[in-house]
Amino acid sequence: MSMQYDTEHPVPMPPILWDNMGFWEGIKRHELVFQKCKECGIWLHPPRPVCPNCRSFEKEWVPSTGKGTIYSWVTYLESPHPSFKAPYSVVLVELDEGVRLVSNMVDTKPEEISIGMPVELVFDDITEGLTLPKFRKVG
Repeated sequence: MSMQYDTEHPVPMPPILWDNMGFWEGIKRHELVFQKCKECGIWLHPPRPVCPNCRSFEKEWVPSTGKGTIYSWVTYLESPHPSFKAPYSVVLVELDEGVRLVSNMVDTKPEEISIGMPVELVFDDITEGLTLPKFRKVG
């Protein structure tokens, strides 16, 4: 089951700000990147100006494997927005790097989703100006 969109309603755009611009630029290139602190080495998501661990301002954008496991999920049977066609599943994925990312599952029925299920990243080019990171089950 892939996420379906209502073409009569525009898909809401995520807010792209100076601190998360590197993330969205990577997604546009079909590359998942996260901030990593240059001082203590922890991965940061969501992006932020200061490392919460050591308070360093020194960060870099580092590629992710895009592999992880389902930490939690919910399936929407009714849509909270007219551009999203229900049912669809939203997952919280814990990536191999330790960060967690909220996204959608594709090509997977809601009853097939389970905590701990291995997933991998795919990119969904919604419009010319919007690409979203999504996940599918491995195997």
